Amino acid sequence: MSSARNVSTVTSDGAAWLASAAVYPRSALAFWEERPQAPVALPCGSAFDVVSAPTIFGRRMLDRMWDEGPGSGPVAEYRGRMLLFTAPGTAQRLPSLLEWEEWGGRDRATSRTGAVPPLLCHGAGDTVTVPAPTGSCARSGSRWLVAPDTRRPWLPGPEVLLWAAVRAARAAVRVSIFPPADQDAKVSDVSRRR
Repeated sequence: MSSARNVSTVTSDGAAWLASAAVYPRSALAFWEERPQAPVALPCGSAFDVVSAPTIFGRRMLDRMWDEGPGSGPVAEYRGRMLLFTAPGTAQRLPSLLEWEEWGGRDRATSRTGAVPPLLCHGAGDTVTVPAPTGSCARSGSRWLVAPDTRRPWLPGPEVLLWAAVRAARAAVRVSIFPPADQDAKVSDVSRRR
C-alpha cells in the first residue's frame, strides 16, 4: 500500500464528514473530543453506505481498486471484516449487480465465482461501527486503513465495487482447461521406459 492511501488517523474535516451521518452531528463530534479512542456506531444511507467483506478478500478488492482502478474512499477494518465506505445507494444496487454477474445467491458452488465470500451491504436503515478517529482500538479490533481526510471524500459507487469484487474473485480462482484427475486412476511413470 502506498503512503498516499495509508492514512490511519481521521482529520478534523474527516471527523466532521463522519459525524454528518449521525442524527446529532455536534453530539458525535463532542463525544469524539472527549473520547478520541472510542469507536462509534453511525447510520448508513445519508452520508455513506458500507460494503463489508472478509478481510483477505476485502484487501484483494482494495488492492485492485488502487492498482488498476480509481482508488477507494475511506476504508476501515473491524473484527475481521473490511469496511469499504461507498456512495449512498450502493448497498441497495450492488446485490443485484453481483447476482447479475452470477456471484451466486442460489447455488454458490456452481456459480462462476465459486466459493467467493458474500459481501454484506449496509445502507439506509443500517448502522455500522466505525473506528475511533485516532489510532486503533485493540479492544474492538478496529482501525482505519484509509481514514477520511476531507468533508467530501470521493466514494465509489456500485459499479466500481462490482468491478473490484469480480477482479479480486477472478484473481483468486485459478481456472484449468483440463478436467480434474481421476483420484482412483492407476498411473504409471512411462518416462523411463525405452
